[in-house]
Amino acid sequence: MPPTAKPSSTAGTVLRVTSGNFLEMFDFFLFGIYASNIAKAFFPHESEYAGLMLTFMTFAAGFVMRPIGALVLGPYIDKVGRRKGLLLTLALMACGTVLIAFVPGYATIGIAAPILALIGRLLQGFSAGVELGGVSVYLSEMATPGHKGFYVAWQSASQQVAIIVAASLGYGVGKWMAPEEISEWGWRIPFFIGCMIVPLIFALRRSLQETAEFTARKHRPDFHEMYISIMKNWPVVVAGAMLVVMTTVSFYLITVYTPTFGKSVLKLEQSDALLVTICVGLSNFIWLPVMGALSDRVGRWPLLTIFAGLTLVTAYPILVWLVNEPTFAKMLVTELWFSFLYASYNGAMVVALTEVVPVSVRTAGFSLAYSLATVIGGSTPAISTWLIHATGENKAAPGFWLMFAAGCGLIATYLLYRGVVKTAPLDIKSMPHGA
Repeated sequence: MPPTAKPSSTAGTVLRVTSGNFLEMFDFFLFGIYASNIAKAFFPHESEYAGLMLTFMTFAAGFVMRPIGALVLGPYIDKVGRRKGLLLTLALMACGTVLIAFVPGYATIGIAAPILALIGRLLQGFSAGVELGGVSVYLSEMATPGHKGFYVAWQSASQQVAIIVAASLGYGVGKWMAPEEISEWGWRIPFFIGCMIVPLIFALRRSLQETAEFTARKHRPDFHEMYISIMKNWPVVVAGAMLVVMTTVSFYLITVYTPTFGKSVLKLEQSDALLVTICVGLSNFIWLPVMGALSDRVGRWPLLTIFAGLTLVTAYPILVWLVNEPTFAKMLVTELWFSFLYASYNGAMVVALTEVVPVSVRTAGFSLAYSLATVIGGSTPAISTWLIHATGENKAAPGFWLMFAAGCGLIATYLLYRGVVKTAPLDIKSMPHGA
């Protein structure tokens, strides 16, 4: 077994463990930036709405695979270790990235194009099903006493770096190439760059060391015991998923959906929408560790309650204010407000989830709860597009979806922190396959 991480290598360890998160969100966000171009390449259709819906449904399909990835890979990481599991998830994610980057368009290979693109998304979703859980658990186990919130917040913060880089590349491509060139082949350039950085990220992850907490664990449940524990704790998993819904919906609304919303709905320049997204990424990157550290001081549930409540009462009104007379400045203000709400809630939420799931199935339980929520949250671009269409072009309709997510967060916080839902311990001695 690899040696455990040394205290002096803390900053480098955080970089190595979160590098895979960068790749995951880099690809996911590029999918949002170039949704209309991907629709034309893989899903040619007379209706722009139909093409976008097919593209966003393919995007959402990756999230359907996440619970499966959590159930298959989560117990594997809890059994063999964090390091080996995170290397496996990176390899699977890279395969999906390469596939999407190099698949020819519908005009070249016909129906095989959308099928291969879908396979790429399914591979990414299967890997991502446990990537976030593995990274969050690793960070929580390496954290110094009293600073878990701050350490675990870097899981989400690393994703913001990916958003900034992806949006910057998209902005640069948009300034460098004509729209026709981008639609023809230019949208693939950032995906190719993603493929080129895979070897670097893999090298970083290979040097990752096992956590001291996992190494010191005397009993590591087998797969049978882990699945029994997950079943016994299904109320915790469901409540945890509800806790995460607020995070996933708000995150994909203000990042992946923003370029499409700005360009296709508000009719702003795509470059303006990408500049807003870069600012959102910077805002998220700053607020996440700050609020994670604050949750170490004041507790998790006050932040969860306050910021889910603020989201519930402000989501729709501020979107109405934006869409009535859309401008770059108003979109920036709206998105930065949503960024503050998301990062403040998520800074407390991720570490809270590592604390409420049973220790013996920490990665599997976290990953399953998170993955179930991302099936909902990852559908945000598709649901937002549908809501606007179904409500007679009410451009503020995505606010209703965000309000629903905030309500889920409030209910879950009450259930978990008022003792309504409690963790059921796993009785190893009574298990037929126990130690």
